[in-house]
Amino acid sequence: MTEPLSLARFPLHLGLGARAVPQPEFTGMEWYDAYVARHANDGDEGRLVQLSSFSESWTSWERHPVGDEAVICTAGEIVLIQELPEGLRKVTLRAGEYAVNPRGVWHTADVTATATALFITAGRGTEHRPR
Repeated sequence: MTEPLSLARFPLHLGLGARAVPQPEFTGMEWYDAYVARHANDGDEGRLVQLSSFSESWTSWERHPVGDEAVICTAGEIVLIQELPEGLRKVTLRAGEYAVNPRGVWHTADVTATATALFITAGRGTEHRPR
């Protein structure tokens, strides 16, 4: 058994063979490139589990081309915005609720106060664009 780690500071990788691998401390957006390199052998099946808190709306869009992303609100309220072929879809999540960002769908989020969410992401190949 290991010592407890903060999921907000030390994300978790779920990999092939049902492995759960604690990650180095999250340091910002550049951290993701090193994460993908560390777990390249897991291919598209690896998942990043990360807890993030927000006090402002996102300033960019993102999409995950190799798999779905589960977003679980654990505190506050977050509005996911998904860019679907038929138009924008807004999904309001409150503590204990979740939604799925489907594979390849551009998404962003609005936050009016503060919110915390747990993300389970197929992170390989993630793309960003300005909002």
